[in-house]
Amino acid sequence: MNTFLEIARSRYSSRKYKSTPIEREKLELLLEAARIAPSAANRQPIVLYVITEEKLRNEICTTYHREWLKDAPVIMVGCVNKTEAWVRSDGKNHGDIDLAIAIDHITLQAAELGLATCWICNFDVRKCSTILGLSENIEPAVILPVAYPDDEDKKISHLNNRKNLEGIAIWK
Repeated sequence: MNTFLEIARSRYSSRKYKSTPIEREKLELLLEAARIAPSAANRQPIVLYVITEEKLRNEICTTYHREWLKDAPVIMVGCVNKTEAWVRSDGKNHGDIDLAIAIDHITLQAAELGLATCWICNFDVRKCSTILGLSENIEPAVILPVAYPDDEDKKISHLNNRKNLEGIAIWK
């Protein structure tokens, strides 16, 4: 049985994929991991588009200009329903944080299943919204390719490029 840290250490941002289709059961496990993720005030303001159809995947790829994305057999688009998200008293909408937690659950579940992912946030949000026909209250925030990795040697470099604890923690 894998421990949490073993799974977390095995997760890295993969940018080279096999074209092997992802089994529906595995995709449903990823979605279940997102579904059970905590959210502020339990509002659950996330919407996940699971895109397996090649034509639509190719359209989504036009919002992010990196060829490697086209190799992923599944692309998820993680969105925030801004009207359902909890808003702090100073006006901060926590939907993006809730989505980040859900996406992190997906990436860790994917790692446990031997699947690869890569967070993509630098994409044309307006174009993505248009392609998916999203209403104004639904904001795409993350594109997440899901695939079997074809660059597993990158795992080692990922672990070797982490800050030490003193670089991220301040004890008071």
